Amino acid sequence: MLVSSGVFFLLMGAIGLLRFPDFYTRMHAAGKCDTLGSLLVFLGLAIYEGLELSAIKILLVGFFIFLTSPTATHAMAWSAYKNKVVPGVKETKT
Repeated sequence: MLVSSGVFFLLMGAIGLLRFPDFYTRMHAAGKCDTLGSLLVFLGLAIYEGLELSAIKILLVGFFIFLTSPTATHAMAWSAYKNKVVPGVKETKT
């Protein structure tokens, strides 16, 4: 159940990246859905493994993603803000 919920959130994040109009809303979809989806998948895999060393390693990877994914998303959004990327403007494909 946890793995399928995680895959659902990862799929919704991918759809959000394709459908949202500007950089900031795409970053929001990527940051929230990818973090939650990855954590749910890793938690489900750790429970499936049971009480073993591999489950602890999976949980450590999940904890690392929990710390780094929102931080990276924030850093990219802050950099876009500093470089005056205007919110709400649809980007053109070249």
